[in-house]
Amino acid sequence: MSENEIIERLEKIVRPYVQREDGLNDFKEETDFLKDLEINSANLVDVILDVEDEFNIEIDNTSMEGMLTVGDAKEIIQRKMGTH
Repeated sequence: MSENEIIERLEKIVRPYVQREDGLNDFKEETDFLKDLEINSANLVDVILDVEDEFNIEIDNTSMEGMLTVGDAKEIIQRKMGTH
């Protein structure tokens, strides 16, 4: 799975939780879930659960704490899928 595919799938996952729609216009690796998209911390847990389902992976607490940006999420997904 390409990096672009992962990022596109991530965008679809986070879209329902985004409070700041402008952040989706420039959705890239540097996009911060909390600052740029204003996803609250409770919804971030939902995002992580959705990511686990979408990519058929399990994200441990340590990885979860480091998942602040789209790029962080992409790297964790790649690592858990064994492609990074």
